[in-house]
Amino acid sequence: MSGARVAVVGGGISGLAAAWFLRQSLGPEAQIVVLEKQPVVGGHLRVSDVAGLPVDEGAESLLARRPEAVELARAVGLGDDIVHPAAVGAGLWSRGSIVPMPAGTVMGVPADPARLAGVLTAGEVAAAIARDASPPGLAVDEDVAIGRLVRSRYGDAVADRLVEPLLGGVYAGRADELSLDATVPALGAAVRTARTLGEAVAMAATRPGGSPAGAGSGTPASSGSVGTPGPVFAGLAGGVGRLPGAVAAASGAEVRTGVTVRSIERTPNGWRLVTGPVPAPSVLEVDAVVMATPAVAAARLLAEAAPAAAAELGAVKAASMAIVTLALPADGFPAAPSSSGFLVPPVERRTVKAVTFSSVKWPWLGERADGMVLLRASLGRYGETRDLQRDDGELVAAALADVRAATGYAGGVVDSRVTRWGGALPQYAVGHLDRVARVRAAVDAVPGLAVCGAVYDGVGVAACVGAARAAAGRVAASLSERRARIDT
Repeated sequence: MSGARVAVVGGGISGLAAAWFLRQSLGPEAQIVVLEKQPVVGGHLRVSDVAGLPVDEGAESLLARRPEAVELARAVGLGDDIVHPAAVGAGLWSRGSIVPMPAGTVMGVPADPARLAGVLTAGEVAAAIARDASPPGLAVDEDVAIGRLVRSRYGDAVADRLVEPLLGGVYAGRADELSLDATVPALGAAVRTARTLGEAVAMAATRPGGSPAGAGSGTPASSGSVGTPGPVFAGLAGGVGRLPGAVAAASGAEVRTGVTVRSIERTPNGWRLVTGPVPAPSVLEVDAVVMATPAVAAARLLAEAAPAAAAELGAVKAASMAIVTLALPADGFPAAPSSSGFLVPPVERRTVKAVTFSSVKWPWLGERADGMVLLRASLGRYGETRDLQRDDGELVAAALADVRAATGYAGGVVDSRVTRWGGALPQYAVGHLDRVARVRAAVDAVPGLAVCGAVYDGVGVAACVGAARAAAGRVAASLSERRARIDT
């Protein structure tokens, strides 16, 4: 165990966390090599300056009620920098105005439609109440699309104006295609026994996984507290994008950036990885491999070693998105923003799907903003690529136009940044949990191999860290079993 050599393919937070957990399990003598094809590690966690201030380019929140990410931040020396969002509400831009996000919902699904008066018309509210009181619509004997379930029990208005924007904020997906059991497992379990959808939501709200944006998306709706005491989310002063570097340093791993892994194959004594350019390949021999790449890359690399897992991973779709960050003079707003931001239902046919007032949501950033409002606008959804094909200037102009229309902002732009995340968010389609179980069963049959990443247990940072810990544990156990066989 002390002299084990392990390769981690992928230098996002999943791979770096796996390297850190491997170090804890294998000890200081183990050789851990992280291979990342990009010039820097961190994957979708990255921070850079806008108007001289550090603002996250990717996820900006950690799910505090799921402990893995916050505990890892503390373990790698960032405990003093852990912060929580301001206790402010979020809004919904619907029918021409921003209204408060309704309380008492789970991922936008309400326990009592009567509380949706500010979002739905009186007729839509009455129809939702009557529909849920009638004989059940879509049955839930097995996994279903959460949007289809809500439409059958509450009607289209609830699905279109509440569930779609919440799921769009977390997964950049479509409610009519996303798995109930994978995206909101607490609701999936409750709806199988409750008489009505409203009863199921009330039950789910008291269970783990029942909070809005349970994946830890960092959308405007992921501020404050839900249901039980304590903050739901946490962040880091200076940006969550600081976490990967701290984890990499604390792991003591050899991190190689700008390295493309072209193939992996089993050998009598472990694994051989071929990296580098085709004309001048390099070979790395190791005892075990953790595959911490997105699904499409994992499918390609596992085609020979674990073909059944590769086939399943190859069927997972992914959504691309962009984040436009703007620094705006505060005096350009008719009233200073006082919420964490707002979500935008797709039926509104706007370019942005969400806007986060980062300098309001995060007090540490607001204290440094000095007369500016820092905001992030999210664009893009699965199956919609036209907007993302615009150049950066056009995306900035489109996002600013929507901000003006929503808030009445009339000023200029101090600074801007466009970050494009191609294929960043795996789509948890109906049956996703069964697919993941099949992947893991196929991988578990191969000694010295483990997988982790956003495709398996959740797209949030905490879920990725949890999957990384499990992968590291599997590799450590496999190496221990191998050593025991050799010793006997």
